[in-house]
Amino acid sequence: MSQNTQQKIDRLVMNTYARNPVTFVEGQGCRLKDETGKSYLDFLAGIAVCNLGHAHPGVAQAICNQALKLTHVSNLYYTEPQARVAELLVANSFADQVFFCNSGAEANEGALKLARLWGKEKLGGAFTVITMQGSFHGRTLATLAATGQVKIQKGYDPLLSEFRHVPFGDLAALEKVWDERVCAVLMEPVLGEGGVLTPPPDFLKGVRELCDRRGALLIFDEIQTGLGRTGRLFAHEHFGVVPDVMTLAKALANGLPAGAILASQPAASLFGIGAHASTFGAGPVVMAAAAVVLETLTAPGFMGRVQETGAYFRAKLGELAEKYPQVVKGVRGLGLMLGLELALPGAPLVKQLLQMGFVVNCTQETVLRFLPPLVVSQSEIDALIGALGQVLAQVPGA
Repeated sequence: MSQNTQQKIDRLVMNTYARNPVTFVEGQGCRLKDETGKSYLDFLAGIAVCNLGHAHPGVAQAICNQALKLTHVSNLYYTEPQARVAELLVANSFADQVFFCNSGAEANEGALKLARLWGKEKLGGAFTVITMQGSFHGRTLATLAATGQVKIQKGYDPLLSEFRHVPFGDLAALEKVWDERVCAVLMEPVLGEGGVLTPPPDFLKGVRELCDRRGALLIFDEIQTGLGRTGRLFAHEHFGVVPDVMTLAKALANGLPAGAILASQPAASLFGIGAHASTFGAGPVVMAAAAVVLETLTAPGFMGRVQETGAYFRAKLGELAEKYPQVVKGVRGLGLMLGLELALPGAPLVKQLLQMGFVVNCTQETVLRFLPPLVVSQSEIDALIGALGQVLAQVPGA
């Protein structure tokens, strides 16, 4: 069955993914199972999507209950699940209003449209957005141009020219490229695809101050970092900096397609009737799932457990770094968004770990990235650390 499934996908689906030869059929919590019955510990969570784990009972029940009542109506009308999620997002963030869509790229597209409107209304027609080298903001033409990685942009030139990329963490470089055409800065508080990089001390505060001084919007892309991933509901909370606009997706509905743009006034008011829209954004079934996600993440004690588990995981990775200094260069990240920087390509190690029953991935060629469900246990972390230790021990020169 698996071979047949894989052959069908390889033949019928456009070849845009370097797929691993595994067909997953079910999951529970941090565990996945393939069609042979083999069990895996998932330390990727759909790339930071299933933050509450697979088949979360509360999410699953909410989806089923809502699907039996109302699946879809146009956003020309009102639905209760959308109101509930908007209420939860605004109550637990800096934002005054929310726009709902289906994905991270869509959320960033919408945020860029807000930036354009801001430039026209507040800054005499400014239209340029500054982003970071190594960033990732999506695969649409605008978000592709915003992304600071040439390998992802290859083949799609000429790119939209209204973006400038500066080194992550370099405030002087940011200020150097700033002129009267700049309307916004778009950035991830922690680079995800860029290698799980945290910013230097006071960098985000410096960016905030510069945006305030120049009258530009500060937009945080928290698509990967948000919704508890770093041990706070939103990563920018670690740095004491509040954006004007924030984008969310990935974990918002724990696997169902959901995205959101959060904004404070006056930026939020720039979207008037007809200025932006989404056919499927904030559908009742998706919003029912998102409500459970947000209620769970904001429940007393949940973030404390994530912080505790993240600290434990980081300490265990640090022990491996000390044990294998010729192979491991360091540990990166916050909370349960962690990276192990290697002195060699990480793809072969990812393949070995998959064969041993552990799902991880590699970014920027040499950084093993760990994004487990936020409900991961210390015993599950210990199991991964044991397997990773075996893999590292086999590296020549270790």
